[in-house]
Formats: sequence, C-alpha cells, structure tokens
Amino acid sequence: MAAHESAHHEGHDAWGTSIWPFVISFGVLALTLSFTFHFVYHSTFTAVIALGLGIPLILGGIAGWVSEAMGEGEGFSFTSMAWFILAEAMIFVSCFVGYWFSRLEAPFWPPEGSVALPKVLPLVMTVALVVSSLTIHRAEHFLHEGNRDGFVKWLLLTILLGLAFLGMSAYEWNHLIHENFTVKTNIFGTFFYSITGLHGSHVIVGLAIFIAGLLPAMKGNLSVGFWRTAGLYWHFVDIIWFFVVSQVYFW
Repeated sequence: MAAHESAHHEGHDAWGTSIWPFVISFGVLALTLSFTFHFVYHSTFTAVIALGLGIPLILGGIAGWVSEAMGEGEGFSFTSMAWFILAEAMIFVSCFVGYWFSRLEAPFWPPEGSVALPKVLPLVMTVALVVSSLTIHRAEHFLHEGNRDGFVKWLLLTILLGLAFLGMSAYEWNHLIHENFTVKTNIFGTFFYSITGLHGSHVIVGLAIFIAGLLPAMKGNLSVGFWRTAGLYWHFVDIIWFFVVSQVYFW
C-alpha cells in the first residue's frame, strides 16, 4: 500500500511540475504578438517570425503534454476539461454578442465592400464535422472494448475528417481574400475571420491532441480517461460550429 501511495504521489508531483503548459503559454504569447505586429505596427516580417515561433511552441507543447499525460496513465481530467470548455464557450459568446450588436445596430447588412459568402461549402464542412463526431464516438466504443485496431482505424478517420474541414476552410479563405474580402474590408470581414479563425484554431488544437495520442495508441497505450476527455473537447468544437455556420453564413 505504501509503495502504491508513493508511486501515485510521485506521478502527481511529476504532472504538477509539467513544463509543457509553460511552453504553450509562450507559444500563445508569440501568437498574440504576431497579430499585434501585423495589425498594429504593420510589420509583416516581424509578425511572420513571431508566428513561426508561436505555432511550433503551441503544437509541441500540446504534443508533450499529451505524451506526459498518457505516460502517467491518468490522462486529462474530465472535470477540468468541462470547466475549460465552459471558459472557451464564454469567449465564443463574447464574439457572437459583439457580432449580433454590430449587425442589429447597422443601418444595412452586410456593409459596403462585403462579398457573397458561399452557401454549399459551409454545409459540406458541417457534414464533415458531424461525421467526425460520430467517428470519434465509434472509436471510443472500440476503446472500451479494448479493440486497439478498431480504435486506431476510427481515430484516423476522425483526424482525416478534421483535416478535410481545415482544408476546406483554407480554400474558402483563399477564395474570399482573392475577392478582396479581408479582415480589413469592413466590420463584417473582421468578425468573419475572427470567429471562423477562432473556431479553426480549436479544430487545430483538437487534431493536435488526436495526433499526439495516436502513436501511443498504436503501440497499445489506450488510456480511456484521456480519450474520453479528448472526445469531449472534439464534440464541443463540433457544437460551436453550428453556431458559427448558422449566424455567420446563413443569417
């Protein structure tokens, strides 16, 4: 019993002194600075450097944290993730409230300079995310059965659907930017890129968690607690998209 308690205590201390949240925080800081350099100081070169530092730090930090969590055998805390999701939801709510207020107060909408947003593509993107929620749920089913091959297969399908969603989003952004509809065009452009970009960043984080956990899973490390929590985050990302697509594209 003493040995078990000691091992548990050591594992808890190791998790409590993890360096990866520290790494991620510097990545977020660099990402914030990149936007500041570009939009405030109009220094694109410096912004690219900050972006080049921030993204690897964030993704590397997520990968390290995931690996550490699975190595301890406890995974992410399901309750903590629920509180984290609530905090993230409040960020989206603030964005939507600002969007609603601006739209309802405007004499006409969309404002001058806007372009017609695509209607079919966001529906296809919605289908991709809905199916990805079903596939990660199916993966969790195999996880509880201890079926590693089934779990990995459905997890890979989920990752591919997430990547397809990001690819379609990038294609859409590229198309709109070439039509001279950018974040600087008007307030609608600012809200469009801010809200869809914020959601896209959450998709990237979710995929980073999945990919970081994929290799351990292929080696047989099937942490039920970890994947249950990761799945919860992915479902949250999918639900938020319904608000994005309904309010930004079809309202």
